[in-house]
Amino acid sequence: MLSFIRESGRPKSMENLWILAVLLFHFGLGLAASHSTVNYLPGFRGPLPFELQTGYVGVDKSEDVQLFYYFIKSEGNPKEDPLLLWLTGGPGCSGLSCLLFEIGPVAVEVVEYNGSLPTLTLNTHSWTQVASIIFIDMPVGTGFSYARTQLASHSSDLMQVRQAIEFLRKWLRDHPEFISNPIYISGDSYSGKTIPAITQQISEENEKGMEPLVNLKGYIIGNGVTDSSFDSNSKIPYAHGMSLISEELYESLKRSCGEEYVDIDPSNTECLKHMQEFNEDLSGIFPNHILEPICAFASPKPFELFEKTRSRSFGDNSKDILQIDPFPTIGCRSYGYLLSYIWVNDKSVREALHIREGTVKHWLRCNYGISYTNDMPSSIKYHLYLSKKGYRSLIYSGDHDMIVPFLGTQGWIRSLNYSIVNDWRPWLVEGQIAGYTRTYSNRMTFATVKNGGHTAPEYKPAECIAMLKRWISEKPL
Repeated sequence: MLSFIRESGRPKSMENLWILAVLLFHFGLGLAASHSTVNYLPGFRGPLPFELQTGYVGVDKSEDVQLFYYFIKSEGNPKEDPLLLWLTGGPGCSGLSCLLFEIGPVAVEVVEYNGSLPTLTLNTHSWTQVASIIFIDMPVGTGFSYARTQLASHSSDLMQVRQAIEFLRKWLRDHPEFISNPIYISGDSYSGKTIPAITQQISEENEKGMEPLVNLKGYIIGNGVTDSSFDSNSKIPYAHGMSLISEELYESLKRSCGEEYVDIDPSNTECLKHMQEFNEDLSGIFPNHILEPICAFASPKPFELFEKTRSRSFGDNSKDILQIDPFPTIGCRSYGYLLSYIWVNDKSVREALHIREGTVKHWLRCNYGISYTNDMPSSIKYHLYLSKKGYRSLIYSGDHDMIVPFLGTQGWIRSLNYSIVNDWRPWLVEGQIAGYTRTYSNRMTFATVKNGGHTAPEYKPAECIAMLKRWISEKPL
């Protein structure tokens, strides 16, 4: 190439600019779509008994947004099993969090930290038993996804929709062996806002003949945010039904607030007074799962942990880590989250995952400091569109989740006004009630997961994999 340039007769300054342009072009191509196979992970004994791939896909103008992903091939029949594009909530929670704590084939082993690298163990209830899954760090700034410019570092609901679709189409071009697999857009928590919009947009693009054609079959949402008029307003009747507030306070709230607890008129002092009482009553309740204790989060300022240990190995600094205040105890669920910080940010783990050096200083399980605009107040209209198109959907809720109570989810489903095909009934796992379910004429299945929190698979993994297996195979729960 260089000899060709020199023989072209260009001035040397022009030659240098041309060489730079060519190098930048090829470098850009390399960033656009790159992936690596991971056979071993530090902390896991022996080779991985499943196929793991990590990589980046560039999206948006000039591909200045680099989205990182973890792809795990189905352990069943990957040539025919469904492919799930999984978006974790937040916005700002890493796909790796869902992989390690909810539905992936490995999990952080929660034992008391002794200064060495935390270990991983197999999850026998992994959803990869029946599906291939792409866990994506999205939106930009989540997990190991990053922006190459300041302008590209901002995201929103609508931008996330567009970028997710671009990601999927580029990923399928790079993995043509999965183009014919049934595809479900999936995720939990805040992604309940964006998943229906992503699914609708893919459907519309398919109808226009956009390539590659996505073999879209439906969508899956767990403990999903949908519309505050349903999600947030349901917290008061949910708290009353769970005996967290008195009958008198419940009646006072209904009377003074008119059952509208979100956009309260500032002049309605009586409603505001009762809402303050409500918040005080629930200040000691863990909203992710109302039966679990409130524990210190896995370092509210996790950067402190890494600033103290950035130049040395974690094994030499266990005392520094244990002195962080507040510190979750071994009996707390958040203790496992802390171990994940230590594991993921170890240099050997980053190298094994093929993280680009210098792109993300510290991995966070949930990065709530991203630049993000909530520009989609409701996703109900997208559910309506998808219902008319006949796509399948699975909507499930942990029944002890107070962040997005199941009452609110039931409410917006009723608002779609579709007839009930199979009415409310229990569904069983090993002869025990695992939750309750109802199916609708729009091919939507709703299910509660008994004693599940936010989100359900983290609390009830055996029940949730049973639910998925039955639904994926189009059998009754």
